[in-house]
Amino acid sequence: MGDSVGLLLRRAGFGPTAVELAAARQACYPAALSALVTPPGPDVGAMNAPVPDLGPDAYAGKRDLTYEEKVRLEDLRTAQTEQLTQWWLNRMTVASHQAVEKLVFFWHGHWATSVKKVRSPQLMLAQHRTLRGAPDFKAMARQMVVDAALNHYLDGHLNTRQAPNENLARELCELFTVGLGNYTEKDVKEAGRALTGWRFSLTRGRSVFEPQAHDGGSKTILGRTAAFAADSLVELLLDQDACPRFVASRLWFRYGSSVDPIPGRLRDRMVAAFPAPMAMLQVLLDDEAFHATAGTAVKQPVEWLVGALRQLGLRPSSLPPPERTAILHDLESLGQLPFAPPNVGGWPAGGAWLTSAAAEVRLRLAGRLADRAPVGALTPESLAYLLCVDRWTNRTYQVLRGTQDRRRLLILGLVSPEYLVT
Repeated sequence: MGDSVGLLLRRAGFGPTAVELAAARQACYPAALSALVTPPGPDVGAMNAPVPDLGPDAYAGKRDLTYEEKVRLEDLRTAQTEQLTQWWLNRMTVASHQAVEKLVFFWHGHWATSVKKVRSPQLMLAQHRTLRGAPDFKAMARQMVVDAALNHYLDGHLNTRQAPNENLARELCELFTVGLGNYTEKDVKEAGRALTGWRFSLTRGRSVFEPQAHDGGSKTILGRTAAFAADSLVELLLDQDACPRFVASRLWFRYGSSVDPIPGRLRDRMVAAFPAPMAMLQVLLDDEAFHATAGTAVKQPVEWLVGALRQLGLRPSSLPPPERTAILHDLESLGQLPFAPPNVGGWPAGGAWLTSAAAEVRLRLAGRLADRAPVGALTPESLAYLLCVDRWTNRTYQVLRGTQDRRRLLILGLVSPEYLVT
């Protein structure tokens, strides 16, 4: 079960350290899976990465600003956004409860919201707390439908009784709850009316409801007629049989395969565990269909970076500030910067990460890590142990064996197919 345990730890978390992998292999697969999805006690590692205190939004309560004042406030927002992003990367790296942290990252991609449009790091942090703290998917959906950052991102603040805007309603149906083919255009229009009246408040740091902007009339959605509002709309969507099936398919897409559809039998078992995401994930990770996907998933840039940081004993917070900033720039060049997904559909998967341009950036970032990694002499064998690679192919082994320079050897290992694909 050694290879299966390695697959489990690489997919369920951001990448195990050699010590973690050895311990999990000794414990056996069922015990390793149980420890991941039901970790005991508080997250001791995450205590070393306390949530930053950003204070109120830079623009909160401010009016009639001069150009110079706006420039200063934008600079402050940019600095706070970088602080927030560096904090999460650091927490991903030091967190003991790796499966919990990885699941929060999954939800960030599911309810994809970008600070580049929202602008306010405070609203993004509030959304992050919701994704991290929601006890199950139903509670999460109830909070997210009126989340200030998501509302801002999808123009919910422009959605009024006089001028309905369907952006949030459409994505709520298509990308967040039931999926394409399980609603009509008429349903979207009516759902848009149900969501009218909400806007974000920078001063309060949350959404507020304006009754005068809400359409309180009767709406017919998914065959039911009522005076739907945000809460009752979400309840209706959650009650659809398509909802748990859709959530199961999204978990499979990220943790199992982005190419092959979820097997019907596995989907049904995951649906039975809905709305508890970790219970659904446990079913997925314990299924033979999951094991059959070994060697087919390409690591997302954040997975690749955080796993490398963990295995090399590096912590983003301990790096010099210019180096931390450079890492964020490299992640952005790779196409995956936390808090800044490219669109509401989230990040791509699979071969989309294996472009020649990405390879150049990955080499540069691997070089940054190699320069800081506190490791001594390396051989291809010790490198495989350090990076938790099961085995090198003959081709890769020949290249590694012919490399004498420690830094170059480490870089080659980090950008190797065996490390990039799990």
